Amino acid sequence: MSNPLVRTLISGGGIGGLAAALALARTGAEVTVFEKRKDPIEEGAGIQIGPNGTRILSQLGVANKLRPLVSSPEFLRIHDGPSGEQQTQLPLGRWLETRHSSPYWVAHRSDLHACLLATAEASPLIAINRGVEIDAVKPYPDEVLALSNGEIVGAGDLLVAADGLHSAIRSCLFSAHAPRYSGKSAARTVLPIASVPEGIARQDIGIWLAPAGHVVHYPVRGGEELAVVVIRKESNGDTDWATAVQPSWATEAVLEFVDPVRNLVAASKIWRKWALAELAPLKTWFANRTVLLGDAAHPVLPFLAQGAVLALEDAATLAKCLSDANQNAAADAISEDELEIALNMYQDVRRTRASRVQSASRRNGKIYHLDGPMRAARNMTLRCTPPTSLLARYDWLYGWKLGD
Repeated sequence: MSNPLVRTLISGGGIGGLAAALALARTGAEVTVFEKRKDPIEEGAGIQIGPNGTRILSQLGVANKLRPLVSSPEFLRIHDGPSGEQQTQLPLGRWLETRHSSPYWVAHRSDLHACLLATAEASPLIAINRGVEIDAVKPYPDEVLALSNGEIVGAGDLLVAADGLHSAIRSCLFSAHAPRYSGKSAARTVLPIASVPEGIARQDIGIWLAPAGHVVHYPVRGGEELAVVVIRKESNGDTDWATAVQPSWATEAVLEFVDPVRNLVAASKIWRKWALAELAPLKTWFANRTVLLGDAAHPVLPFLAQGAVLALEDAATLAKCLSDANQNAAADAISEDELEIALNMYQDVRRTRASRVQSASRRNGKIYHLDGPMRAARNMTLRCTPPTSLLARYDWLYGWKLGD
């Protein structure tokens, strides 16, 4: 049976938007992606992709392209930042892949984006328009129009808003409050692996915890570079994803940390900062043949490394819900009622999942920054609990499969 939902517009050509394009094209939909950037290079540095994400990349035909560019760390090593003592090392690598039938990867964000883009560009069902920002939509009874600067640039049966935390479509169509700054900002850099100082694991993920902030590092580019992120409290945040900051912003955040961490942070002179923000839950994720995806619907704090992976899950789920509706469609085109049923199913499934991940990420952030007796209790718990038991608590996260 041919796919009645043949014209899908996507606002945003980042990880979520391209994954949605690939997932929808696999159902037979014709997809047009609008990306405001003329240069397709993705901002950012490292990205962690748990088994729930790598499983989807395999389904989308992206995993084999990305595989030579990733690392698969055997352990996540958690340290107390001021003392330097390792509290635990959680098994990733072979243990996690055996448990969930898919690997845990770390990669450079631009490598993931490039592989998604190359796969999308190779699809005859996907067209990508660069330098076009969708800033408004106009619904009609049987289609939706995409507008840029007042001009109609596309018409489709459905528009997917994958335009990020500061989504223009969410603002104009869903009457949502603006994202709220969390009180923390993060800065990122990437170092050649040869520049990494002694005392820093080069092939595993490292997390160093302290009351005022923490540091995360892991290998990217197939182990040739190390991505480093410093997170600290800050009174004001901005909306930019790549604000250049002085190295002192990062070095001041780790003054109380042990020498290896201070040396690591001091090794780079190029840092890009972004504010960590949250969004009040939305009443709905869809209206007028338009649906939100990824950070446009449910931004998540980075303390579980799941923001991009949730967007991958969204993309796979949306495509499945629409495909199921198409199979049930009796006419040449999916009806308004059938489309609403499909989008409502997507929303119900994803809202529950995203809310749980958001809550767990928020809780992790609080645990990371405990002080005084609570910090000591946290460290004792980490030291005394079997590492496999600690990680097994996240089976609900990493074990997710399409249809759950």
